[in-house]
Amino acid sequence: MRIDILTVVPELLESPLGHSIVGRAIKEGLVEIQVHNIRKDGIGPREMVDDYCYGGDAGMVMMIEPVEKMIEALKSERDYDEIIYLSPDGELLNQGISNELSLLNNIILLCGHYKGIDERIREHLVTREISVGDYVVSGGEIPAALLADTIQHAQGGDGILLGDETAQNRHDGSPAQTHEIAHRLKRMSEDRHVAAVDIAAGKSHQCPDDHRHSQNHGSSLFQKRHRPLPHRHADGASVGEMVERHLHDKGRLDVLEEYLPDDDA
Repeated sequence: MRIDILTVVPELLESPLGHSIVGRAIKEGLVEIQVHNIRKDGIGPREMVDDYCYGGDAGMVMMIEPVEKMIEALKSERDYDEIIYLSPDGELLNQGISNELSLLNNIILLCGHYKGIDERIREHLVTREISVGDYVVSGGEIPAALLADTIQHAQGGDGILLGDETAQNRHDGSPAQTHEIAHRLKRMSEDRHVAAVDIAAGKSHQCPDDHRHSQNHGSSLFQKRHRPLPHRHADGASVGEMVERHLHDKGRLDVLEEYLPDDDA
């Protein structure tokens, strides 16, 4: 998969994309992430990328010309499945969207800055708008890094460090496995007088691995303290159902056994 990120502040993306699991995925060729400085296509000797709002409103907006020029140059090299603008009023990012995007081949992420972007960019160039939360940040760089991270993670990014089983379990459609990394317990110190296995298994002395695949997807402790597991897409489809749709469209239903458990399991 290839992700192209368009920004006026590329330095903000160097650290989050250059280290940890995402950084290793890039180095090992599992995902390609290219960061492009929009200023390279800026106007005039000062490489301007912003201008005053039409009508005289306060603040500056990103101009359409540099953005359009860069997007058209990228599209001349390859086809893109989505051109996504990181916007505070876009679709609210969830695990379903992350899994959906992880099945694509090439996407562009456009980072807004200043007061926003020229409205014509949204109308004519962008195919989708995504928000990472109900709040406003100074630019789209951190949201873009977050989105790239969660997409790569949905592809099975844990498999880089934890082995192939983790990557396969990411797509089995189970609510617990889809979000299991957030609820996996570490060993507790002896002075707490509580065994991690007891908490995970509701004190039934199941091993945690058996508990992950059971119908009881968490103890009352988790049910009280955490939100519902974000394992479904906006249309109600589970992760497994989305993967099955994708493979059906590609004529590759024969590979389902590699990702989805048997019904009798």
